[in-house]
Amino acid sequence: MISAREKAFNYAFLTLLAIAVLFPIAWILGVALSPNISGTLDLGHLNWSNFTQAWQQAGFTHYLKSSLIIAGTAVAASTVLAVLSGYAFGVLGVVGEKLLFPLLLFGVMIPTEAIIVPLYYDFQADGLTDTYQGIILAHIGMGISFGAFWMRSAFRAIPASIGESAQVDGANTWTSLWRIYLPIAKPAVMTLILLSFMWTWNDYFLSLILVSDPAHQPLTLGLGAFSGRYMVHVNLLAAAAVTISLPVVGLYAFFQRQFIHGMLTGAVKA
Repeated sequence: MISAREKAFNYAFLTLLAIAVLFPIAWILGVALSPNISGTLDLGHLNWSNFTQAWQQAGFTHYLKSSLIIAGTAVAASTVLAVLSGYAFGVLGVVGEKLLFPLLLFGVMIPTEAIIVPLYYDFQADGLTDTYQGIILAHIGMGISFGAFWMRSAFRAIPASIGESAQVDGANTWTSLWRIYLPIAKPAVMTLILLSFMWTWNDYFLSLILVSDPAHQPLTLGLGAFSGRYMVHVNLLAAAAVTISLPVVGLYAFFQRQFIHGMLTGAVKA
């Protein structure tokens, strides 16, 4: 039981934290709607056409197609692989798990900057640079370590007695995964999908190194090219930045309950 003073302090701290987080978002929204190209706020004359103007001038349509292909394929593939590997490590047991699982976690510990140069030359030798296959494969490789760790934790948080009861009733390995473990771990799976989508959609560094062909570049690189051409049009830059962030914000707003539940579920047991 906390005192009234501690409660008031907590509310004051959280309020200040919320203001610190929301102020930059509100500011860039105001700039995106302002008619002034210098970025000065003019909330009395909101210009909603900034969004359509930025979209058309930046040519975001073909960048959007690339982002949807890259993010959709990478997230789907990495989620399936994460569920299967997490089920193997967390429920079935893997021969040599004490050696293999720490090796798998190196993918989380090693920064992208440390492997990007050899990765580029390997992909170039295999003809995977400037292709959807190459950037999708890179995203899957970068995300599988965290996904396996995340789903292993989620499956291990489920009481073993539930799986044992299913086996007594005749459920095999696949039936137990599909009808027992996955429905219980659904919030953790949804959270993994949201995190993977956010990381893939917002990626700039990997795409910048591996994809130089504009026909295969995602929205983040499109925004970078747009900022180089329209640096003086701050309101259009803000409108473009707000536009490409909308899918992530929308998905989080729609699935926020599952996201929070999944974060708590994934943190129960390591």
